[in-house]
Amino acid sequence: MYIKKIILAIAILGLIGAGIFSYYIYNSIFTSNIKMEDSEKVVYIPTGATFQSVLDTLDPYIKDKESFRLVAEKKGYASKVRPGRYTIEKGMNNNDLVNRLRVGNNPVKVIFNNQERLEDLAGRISQQIEADSIELLKAFKNPEFLAENDLDQNTALGMYIPNQYEFYWNTSAEEFQQRMKKEYDRFWTTEKLEKAEQIGLTPSEVITIASIVQKETAKVDERPRVAGVYMNRFKNGWKLDADPTVIYAIKRQTQNFDTIIKRVLYKDLEIDSPYNTYKYSTLPPGPIWMPDISSINAVLNYEDHDYFYFVANVENFGYHKFAKNLAQHNRNKQEYVRWINKQGIRR
Repeated sequence: MYIKKIILAIAILGLIGAGIFSYYIYNSIFTSNIKMEDSEKVVYIPTGATFQSVLDTLDPYIKDKESFRLVAEKKGYASKVRPGRYTIEKGMNNNDLVNRLRVGNNPVKVIFNNQERLEDLAGRISQQIEADSIELLKAFKNPEFLAENDLDQNTALGMYIPNQYEFYWNTSAEEFQQRMKKEYDRFWTTEKLEKAEQIGLTPSEVITIASIVQKETAKVDERPRVAGVYMNRFKNGWKLDADPTVIYAIKRQTQNFDTIIKRVLYKDLEIDSPYNTYKYSTLPPGPIWMPDISSINAVLNYEDHDYFYFVANVENFGYHKFAKNLAQHNRNKQEYVRWINKQGIRR
């Protein structure tokens, strides 16, 4: 009888212990383990992160690291950390959190436009995905990639069509570049390629002229007319005589891309640079700026007119006055010069 009581007592203690353990396990898995006032937080798990670094990242947001560790180990996450951008929500339990970290890598919206150089683009993109600017710039200038895609360091910027795209945060520099090449090829539809051929330009040349149009006018509705001026000059064998190309030549020569030049001087027109379209009749070696899609379309669908000249319209700021001959242009130009002198703009 005594032995039976001992066995019964042991059995009862075992059941109690099992119950306590089960309760602990249940709480570890299904009870909320998040401590934060906001409804959600975004956390980033970098490539190569260890489970300990994940714990350190989550430390400000979870109540009990050990219960999270237990669940993560049981579900195999602790030995297989996945990099990415993750959203954790108030009220999540350990099971929810581990599942989110296993499969919930959120895409990020990557936006870029109007970059002047590959260096600027690399800096902009590095603010939005894991790859840093050095890795991105190295990929952008990779000689093998450029050669394979009929590009060089002057034309490479034109491959990146400004828009909004979705990427996973842990996208590598090479993966970003490959995706952008696919987007470039997708942008240049058969219809666009045929239009470029009809106006006697390659896609790269279209983008180069579009970059000048982009710098000449911020008014989208005026861009086809400005593009028409440059196409008239180009088709007639004229030099483009584009002030923005001279400004870009100055920046390249001085390696000071932060300088602001509001007025091009006559001495600037003598700068010996292939980007100086007052000196050379050929198109610049590549874009002087990343043109918007609207500027690219403006060149492909340029306005058919007889204008060869234009100058800023001081009566309607942001727009320009257009002229068919030099005499008319000089009258418009005198009006602009008087205005700019009155503003005290010397450079």
